[in-house]
Amino acid sequence: MTTSTRGAAKAPAILVLEDGRIFRGRAYGAVGETFGEAVFSTGMTGYQETLTDPSYHRQVVVMTAPHIGNTGVNDEDPESRRIWVSGYVVRDPARTPSNWRSVRTLDEELTAQGVVGISGIDTRALTRHLRERGAMRVGIFSGRAIADEAELLAKVQAQPQMKGANLSDEVATQETYVVPAIGTKRFTVAAVDLGIKGMTPHRMAERGIEVHVLPASATLEDVYAVNPDGVFFSNGPGDPATADHPVSVMRGVLERKTPLFGICFGNQILGRALGFGTYKLKYGHRGINQPVQDRTTGKVEVTAHNHGFAVDAPLDAPSDTPYGRAEVSHVCLNDGVVEGLQLLDRPAFSVQYHPEAAAGPHDAAYLFDRFVELMRDNNQLSATLMEGQRA
Repeated sequence: MTTSTRGAAKAPAILVLEDGRIFRGRAYGAVGETFGEAVFSTGMTGYQETLTDPSYHRQVVVMTAPHIGNTGVNDEDPESRRIWVSGYVVRDPARTPSNWRSVRTLDEELTAQGVVGISGIDTRALTRHLRERGAMRVGIFSGRAIADEAELLAKVQAQPQMKGANLSDEVATQETYVVPAIGTKRFTVAAVDLGIKGMTPHRMAERGIEVHVLPASATLEDVYAVNPDGVFFSNGPGDPATADHPVSVMRGVLERKTPLFGICFGNQILGRALGFGTYKLKYGHRGINQPVQDRTTGKVEVTAHNHGFAVDAPLDAPSDTPYGRAEVSHVCLNDGVVEGLQLLDRPAFSVQYHPEAAAGPHDAAYLFDRFVELMRDNNQLSATLMEGQRA
């Protein structure tokens, strides 16, 4: 990505899809050129959390809500240390933010972080195109970057595909850090960072969990060096078919029967660890209004999603795996995609969406309580077994 930051408000811009479809508008954020996978998000709020979600690494996000930026940008809501989207597409950017916590405009933040965007295009038409044709490579060009259309299309088509991309190491922490429990410490969790959002360890800390956030390259020995009561695998970007190392570590956790919880990319890692395949969705699920049914209770939740891949597991009956029986615990009501897995013979489960859901919704927050219950029950069982051995 190449950028400059002068004249963004006036510069013409062009968006070029890999199939040749073109949209023209005005620069929004930095001026220059950028590339990524074009995806759309249906959230009407929470754009700051979307921009800073590491799972959006190497993606150009199209916002389906037409008016973006009206609450500005603050320093409390980012989910990570920086904006991760490759580019940003909006129809009608706010002229002036109106929120008591706003400290700068969204346009200023995009410019400061070198994020090339485009505004003033028909995002409804672009979204329909992506729904019909599927997520695809895209380039945004503004200012001096605009050249012959055929030349721009060739640049887009030369970019790497998301399928086969191994990206977790690019977004994860390089050093272990600890998020302390809020109030009385009840448990210790080793969280493998594959692109973790800041709100996730916070939600665990609220429940008395001390969270040790480990790099994506952490070994099984690193995980158990913190003497965890449970192990967590986070969300993250890229193709789960490339994530052989996290799959190997997770299998080690399953062997030891330690309580395990995974979300988003972590769900796909669990699927692979159990022997299921994964596949790329046509255009994915992104936004904060996706209906999911918890098949263990029958309850329907409105949930926050950001995934372009899914687990290929049978919906109709439990499956035999090397770690006992596993079943699909959650399913998307829009298209029947697997949204959660659980083992019936070991303390392990996962969901494909985001129960931490900063900016909402909060229907799935109970999943953190379910993780707490697994750790509590496992500790009680261990204590009972040790007492029996003493007797």
